Amino acid sequence: MELPNTEYIDQLSAGNEEFRAKMVSIIKMELPLEIDAYQDKIQTQNYKIAAECVHKLKHKISVLGLEKSYYIAEQFEDNLKEGSTNLQIEFEKTLALMQEFVNCL
Repeated sequence: MELPNTEYIDQLSAGNEEFRAKMVSIIKMELPLEIDAYQDKIQTQNYKIAAECVHKLKHKISVLGLEKSYYIAEQFEDNLKEGSTNLQIEFEKTLALMQEFVNCL
């Protein structure tokens, strides 16, 4: 499995540590909230809204350099729109990996 990284954030910040710190801070604040919203919608089987949550999470997946996981998230989002939870386990593994990584930043 691929590992999250800060390469994209580092490129965006171009050596500006204040900007980098702000980006990391935003991710650390938003990621757990977005994961909680997703999990709530999955638990209540509100798959259409869960798909919207996945859509928002795809941005964090991309920022953290998880290209293969982004593709899974896209497919999972489409599945949820169709009422299917196929790829849920794979997607949630990505979420756990991201959360663990962000907690260590």
